[in-house]
Amino acid sequence: MADDIEIDLDAIQRRMDGALAALKQEFGSLRTGRASASILDPIMVESYGQMTPINQLGTVNVPEPRMVVINVWDKGMISKVEKAIRESGIGINPVTDGPLIRLPIPELNEERRKQLSKVAAGYAESAKVAVRNVRRDGMDQIKKAKAAGMSEDDQKMWSDEVQELTDKTIAAVDRALDSKQAEIMQV
Repeated sequence: MADDIEIDLDAIQRRMDGALAALKQEFGSLRTGRASASILDPIMVESYGQMTPINQLGTVNVPEPRMVVINVWDKGMISKVEKAIRESGIGINPVTDGPLIRLPIPELNEERRKQLSKVAAGYAESAKVAVRNVRRDGMDQIKKAKAAGMSEDDQKMWSDEVQELTDKTIAAVDRALDSKQAEIMQV
């Protein structure tokens, strides 16, 4: 019976990968001075009684390196989309041109770049905390398995496996942060 005890490393890996994917999504919403449709991802618009993402209310395009264009399908929603962008805090003033909403992306100054870099570091730290929480859950599973009869050698092997997954994922978080900070600081 004691030899049948297994720790679900796949579930632990999936949860750690989920933390990394969430980090990359948060990084995508950070404005780096270049146009990206993903800066609109966190913005929700009240549409027909429901909160709806902008990309479900119109077509989002990036025709130039410093311009995002939204072609709103329902003309009655143009003012609501424009208002949601203004109030979102992303620091971009939308320009309405018929059914199109243009978002000119301004150059980032040095102070704003440093602020964004700190925000990115905060996101990375949150991802590391999430990974460490998954590690703790994995170690708790191992402790329970030991109480159920797992040998010390098996416990050591599983602990090493969980720690290796943790180290790899945290290294990936650090690489993603370094890449994002380099992108932010690029003039």
